[in-house]
Amino acid sequence: MPKDTSIKKILVVGAGPIVIGQGCEFDYSGTQACKALREEGYEVILVNSNPATIMTDPQFAERTYIEPITPEVIEKIIVKEKPDALLPTLGGQTALNVSIDLFHAGTLDKHGVKMIGANADAIDKGENRLRFKEAMIKIGLDLPISGVAHSMEEAKAIAKDIGLMPLVIRPAFTLGGTGGGIAYNKEEFETIVTRGLDLSPTTEVLVEECLLGWKEYEMEVMRDHADNCVVICSIENLDPMGVHTGDSITVAPAQTLSDREYQIMRDASFAVIREIGVETGGSNIQFSVDPKTGRCIVIEMNPRVSRSSALASKATGFPIAKIAAKLAVGYTLDELPNDITRETPASFEPTIDYVVTKVPRFTFEKFPTADPVLTTSMKAVGEAMSIGRTFKESLQKSLRSLETGRFGFGFDGKDPEATHEQIERKLIVPNAERIFWLKVAFEQGWTIEEIFDATQIDPWFLENMRVIVEEGNDLANLSKTDLRRAKKLGFSDIQIAHARGVHQDEIRAERKAQGIIPTYRLVDTCAAEFEAATPYYYSTYGDENEARETDAKKIVILGGGPNRIGQGIEFDYCCVHASFALRELGYESVMVNSNPETVSTDYDTSDKLYFEPLTLEDVLNICDQEKPDGVIVQFGGQTPLNLAADLERHGVPIIGTSPKNIELAEDRKHFSALLDRIGLKQAEAGTAVSEDEAVAIADRIGYPVLVRPSFVLGGRGMMIVYNDEELRTYIKNATDIAPDRPILVDRFLENATEIDVDCISDGDTSVVGAIMEHIEQAGIHSGDSACVIPAFSLSEKIKNEILAGAKALAKELEVRGLMNIQFAVKEDELYVIEVNPRASRTVPFVSKSIGIPLAKLAAKIMVGEKLVDLGFTEEIMPPCFCVKEAVFPWGRFPGIDIVLGPEMKSTGEVMGADKDLGMAYAKAQIAAFNPLPTEGNVFFSVNDRDKDRAVPVARELAELGFKIHATGGTFKRLEAEGIAVKRLYKLAEQKRPNVLDMMKNGDINFIINTPSGHEAREDEVKIRSGAVQHKISHCTNLSAAEASVKAIRSLQENEMTVTPLQEHHGL
Repeated sequence: MPKDTSIKKILVVGAGPIVIGQGCEFDYSGTQACKALREEGYEVILVNSNPATIMTDPQFAERTYIEPITPEVIEKIIVKEKPDALLPTLGGQTALNVSIDLFHAGTLDKHGVKMIGANADAIDKGENRLRFKEAMIKIGLDLPISGVAHSMEEAKAIAKDIGLMPLVIRPAFTLGGTGGGIAYNKEEFETIVTRGLDLSPTTEVLVEECLLGWKEYEMEVMRDHADNCVVICSIENLDPMGVHTGDSITVAPAQTLSDREYQIMRDASFAVIREIGVETGGSNIQFSVDPKTGRCIVIEMNPRVSRSSALASKATGFPIAKIAAKLAVGYTLDELPNDITRETPASFEPTIDYVVTKVPRFTFEKFPTADPVLTTSMKAVGEAMSIGRTFKESLQKSLRSLETGRFGFGFDGKDPEATHEQIERKLIVPNAERIFWLKVAFEQGWTIEEIFDATQIDPWFLENMRVIVEEGNDLANLSKTDLRRAKKLGFSDIQIAHARGVHQDEIRAERKAQGIIPTYRLVDTCAAEFEAATPYYYSTYGDENEARETDAKKIVILGGGPNRIGQGIEFDYCCVHASFALRELGYESVMVNSNPETVSTDYDTSDKLYFEPLTLEDVLNICDQEKPDGVIVQFGGQTPLNLAADLERHGVPIIGTSPKNIELAEDRKHFSALLDRIGLKQAEAGTAVSEDEAVAIADRIGYPVLVRPSFVLGGRGMMIVYNDEELRTYIKNATDIAPDRPILVDRFLENATEIDVDCISDGDTSVVGAIMEHIEQAGIHSGDSACVIPAFSLSEKIKNEILAGAKALAKELEVRGLMNIQFAVKEDELYVIEVNPRASRTVPFVSKSIGIPLAKLAAKIMVGEKLVDLGFTEEIMPPCFCVKEAVFPWGRFPGIDIVLGPEMKSTGEVMGADKDLGMAYAKAQIAAFNPLPTEGNVFFSVNDRDKDRAVPVARELAELGFKIHATGGTFKRLEAEGIAVKRLYKLAEQKRPNVLDMMKNGDINFIINTPSGHEAREDEVKIRSGAVQHKISHCTNLSAAEASVKAIRSLQENEMTVTPLQEHHGL
């Protein structure tokens, strides 16, 4: 069936900010959808609140709205743009939920917009727990014993019917298992059900029998109008049931299913997708199998392109999102060609002759009080994927891709010494490090049966790991044949070097001398039955090398590896732009990355893609194969920068700002001298490698001081300390201090305004992209602070000093490309906080704000182009206020304190744009899930340092019609200032009603609560975490409170409007 020509204009809904459970895989699927629909001649209207995405670049849609993804905002866009159709299935749970809301509200019917990709009934049938259960029973598929509850009473009745604990609770219409969990007793059951009912938009939870220890599988399936169905990929979880699939190590294709079991699961998948009624696109269906009896049951399905779809696409080379978009406009699978082979249709099921392993990336170190146990609610912030000929090779490669300092399945000097009891505890309770504890267990003589009893991990996987350990124990005495065998098992040069007590360079030299070098194989969707037209490679140690030699000038771009807090999608954005820019200039762009969620690892982003770990060994091997004319290390965040000096030592040509100058900016003494030379000030500082040194520096420069390790990303390990005792404790607990890695001690500029500047330079001309003013004061990590372009409170004198200072720094550091500078302004004096002569996380936001693709221009500069010729020689004043707001994973870690500090904790960002600053800030708060109220009750409780600033905030809120409530000292101060205020009791006072009672009853609409000190009191933490739990708008510092008041006034006085980027920038 050819495409639907009655549709001309399609509204594509994106997924919003990166949050745990919904990562950048939806930027990948959304970008593919936009490209596919435009290829077919449709006019694409896009809405997404996340400026760090490739899909929100103006060239991917006719009209790009960076606006909050809410039914009200989308209706405004529909009224303005009059689309014929809405595509809800490529923006994760966010797009699905908002589209269903629009359908139920009658908005789509009212404006004549039809839903394509999946109809509302199919979405509801797949997501509504009760309807899904009835549908499965109708087609004769087995399900866990379960019931759907809309209240605690109903949930308890279902629990009684099922009988035994533990029980699994799954809220409806949520993403990544949000709010769900496993209850082992009645108290936990009530806690999880209460939370699940609250977080489900339909106040609905499924209570089901717990299948702990069963095996879990996923099938990625596609179906079209003509009822053609194909399985794209089968995926098996290494961890048994009870660990969310996003937190489990997963393997594709499924390794432990017999052919008969696979066929049964395949047939069941087709029965499910047909019964649910998804007829234009991808679905993800999860199954569980009892290892004892073989009983196979259906757990759930996603009637949309899911997180696993990105993994399945990268694992097979089959572009699920692109095909799903084309099926949504009427094509059938047999009408669409497979882009990889160019000979087979999309109805030809992919076959793969290699093994793919995905390993999740966690950042529990950012949340020391969070529960690190893995359950049915997802906690991973990213993932790495690797491809090998065997599971053993693939597993080792994926573990060294994680960027956690590990270089494979142990054998790298990082394994802990442990007792039998410690090992047992680490194996029985699923945790982020369990994979490495399996290795320790094998080394200490545990049998496969004992480990299986503790973990329920399938013995097939355990046997493969046992073989790795057996070989690993013999790494020190390898002959030539043994060295080749070790490489085939995925051992890295570092692991072999560690066993022998030598440097990895020696192992590399020995390997090369013996001709033991990797070969590169193609990902081709068809197990080499047809030739692949797209050069998408993985390395192995085999006989056949499928890498293609070309004469073109080549540039290698090193990506950022797995997403984690501090290094997110923004760096992938820069890498993708580099690839686009180089292709425009006629270079062959070669991408290296290990992250399956990203646009950079799409098979058609670059001329060649190497899906490989970003370690020195793997990158050097690729450079040996490709012999590039240049390598870009400045766009992928800290990951490639950590390799830069070693790559240069090995003769790899690094282009752009030199690694020497990048390191110079990190070197305290050199950098201070450089600042003196150009006349810029810095807060007094020093470097220390011991407690006494640190205390002496603090005494000299005065408290408070900001302490941090050198060479980190995302403010890792940063802290503001106020006295000697706190400082000594910090130094005692700091790991990895060495003369070449000292602790940095800076005078902390209290209540200073922090400024971020992104600058681009070609050596002759330097241009400041934007001066961003932070809303939160200096001391809160720049990645966690809201910030505004253009700066709204700086004097002209300071702005001119910033422009001159940025350009002087670019000249001194010989920047060729991008540079980020953080300044602080205190009492109209300018200080430099730090300089990074590389792409920063603010580049996408600045580019969207000024309408200039900075990363693209920077890549062109790196290969010799000049800004004069590129037409960008002076600063651009944005046409409106653009506010970037950070988005946090608080909801995933119930009960943790949400106060912000110098260490970054946000997972993503949103942008609000408007001619009015207050409205732009209000939009950013709506998009960041913290919408501001326009009436109601405000609760105030601030520390003594903040009381002076709190008074005008409270006064203005009272003028705007809010009723003020406060505790203790804040109450007395506001009352003394003549502000109408009602007293509330502190939790510690134990009088009722207290603030928590009012929050639970829905009587508080806005909370302003600043922390009393480092070790926040328990009652404060309860209030702040309660605000998240009860979805009450909140601020934890007064800068944000002041901005919120301005925004509330704008919301009361003006109507919110929507404007596409193309209109803002006259594109």
